Amino acid sequence: MDDYFKDDFSQLIKRIGAKLSELLNIQDLPSVWGLGVLVAAVIFTCRLLWAPSGPQRRQHKVQTPTPRNSGVNNSQPNASHLPSGNEDSTLTVINEALQHVKPTLGQIVRQRFTDGRKVTCRLLGIILDESTPEELQNKATVKSSVLELLLEMTKLCDLYLMETVLDDEIEKRVLTALENAGIFTSGGLVKDKVLFCSTEIGRTSFVRQLEPDWHIDSNREINSQLARFIKCQLHISPTETERIASNVFSSSSLEQFFGI
Repeated sequence: MDDYFKDDFSQLIKRIGAKLSELLNIQDLPSVWGLGVLVAAVIFTCRLLWAPSGPQRRQHKVQTPTPRNSGVNNSQPNASHLPSGNEDSTLTVINEALQHVKPTLGQIVRQRFTDGRKVTCRLLGIILDESTPEELQNKATVKSSVLELLLEMTKLCDLYLMETVLDDEIEKRVLTALENAGIFTSGGLVKDKVLFCSTEIGRTSFVRQLEPDWHIDSNREINSQLARFIKCQLHISPTETERIASNVFSSSSLEQFFGI
């Protein structure tokens, strides 16, 4: 492999690496080196196939030039250089292929939270099937559709869950539901980060004290009050789509916000 090929190939791999970082959020992929090696191998193979073979080069050197008046174009490509369009064409093909690579759930969480580390989230109507404190008097059920997402959030974020409850028995019921769902074992959440209060004002106070990067709630009034103090919020409502403030996003569900 001559010096030109090495330098040109190195530049191509650098460009591919930059594109992998941009499209795949490279810091979240422990196996990205394997993917990089695979891409490099493909490009290496393709470029070897494009390059003229040894015998062809020797044949070009001993070829007798055709007289000018024959009208035949005898210009030959430089055997030591690759066609100029091949590198860009290959990179375009790779870009198109990477566009179809499905990001992992962890990547989606990081991207949507814009690398926010501390997150506070209400339970009712978001994590739990129940939507009012009164419903928790009978049962507490973790949504099956949000379980995988919640587990991923506990691994990637400093997550605090909170809810307004009517009595201590409901607290125990909610903690049992979370425990049965594997939140305290499979995830990184501890029971001390599940907070309970008796009023909505108490939940607002919790959030302000914790100063999270993101707060998730279904109470529009609480989202509105916290808009001045919290960097970003997510308001969950199946019906209300109007944004409360520029830093308060809206979604019909937590799953919908993450595109699950």
